[in-house]
Amino acid sequence: MQPRRFAQLDVFADHALQGNALAVVLDGEGLSAAAMLNFARWTNLSETTFVLPPTAEGADGGADYRLRIFTPAGELAFAGHPTLGSCQAWLNAGGTPRQAQRVVQECAKGLVSIQRSAAAGLEGLAFAAPPLQRSEVPAGVQAQVLAALALQADDLVAAQWLDNGSRWMGLLMRDIEVLPRAQPNAAALRALGIKAGLCALHRPCSGTIAAEPVLEVRGITLTAYGIAEDPATGSLNASLAQWLSAAGHIALPYCVQQGAAIGRAGRMRLVADAQGQIWVQGRVHSVVTGHVVL
Repeated sequence: MQPRRFAQLDVFADHALQGNALAVVLDGEGLSAAAMLNFARWTNLSETTFVLPPTAEGADGGADYRLRIFTPAGELAFAGHPTLGSCQAWLNAGGTPRQAQRVVQECAKGLVSIQRSAAAGLEGLAFAAPPLQRSEVPAGVQAQVLAALALQADDLVAAQWLDNGSRWMGLLMRDIEVLPRAQPNAAALRALGIKAGLCALHRPCSGTIAAEPVLEVRGITLTAYGIAEDPATGSLNASLAQWLSAAGHIALPYCVQQGAAIGRAGRMRLVADAQGQIWVQGRVHSVVTGHVVL
């Protein structure tokens, strides 16, 4: 047991305490996976991360640090708000990347690039959406999930399995009025083992470029105890952007609003650079800094 640098941050919000909370242990060396999981259960946040030196392979690939990501139920290969939040915590604690405007994170999914500059029209931090595996959802499974959400077949436009290290069922709904009508049945969704990412096109957000579309999102996620609604989900939104833009449902760049159903105001922006790489951008706010004894 020793003191380790610790931070809590709020990710994907214009103002602190409106986005998705994250706990970060900045000195993760020497902790076992069991110790990490125990601490993640204790914080009881959706994710708790541990920053470590990169592996030899990761360092050879340009990694600045390695990240392990835990929910109270277990370890994740990748997640979006832990990626941006941990990067900001590492920079705040004096981390110096090899490249001035880019940080490279190693995680179980592989190497993830994080932009620090306004490149490609971005402001602040943005992570490169990881490669996505997607496939069709059988009609019978779609019907089961809609029933578990208390929605009707004509509420749905399209559905896809989306997996970039975190697996979701993406559900494009016909309009934004459908989203608040969804009433998730915890027992049914847990029995199906499905995280449901609902989305619908929205009117433009105030204060942004008028021509940019806006996507309203609800992320219904599985937890160790049942289900919960995620206030801002980077992995889901990265996947949605790759699917919806490729299928012609939405044009990049666009804004995302998430968390309204639970009184939050999650915000992010999705853009594509000249090479077609999609980036997920959002603000990160430092809320708590100190030490934890682990």
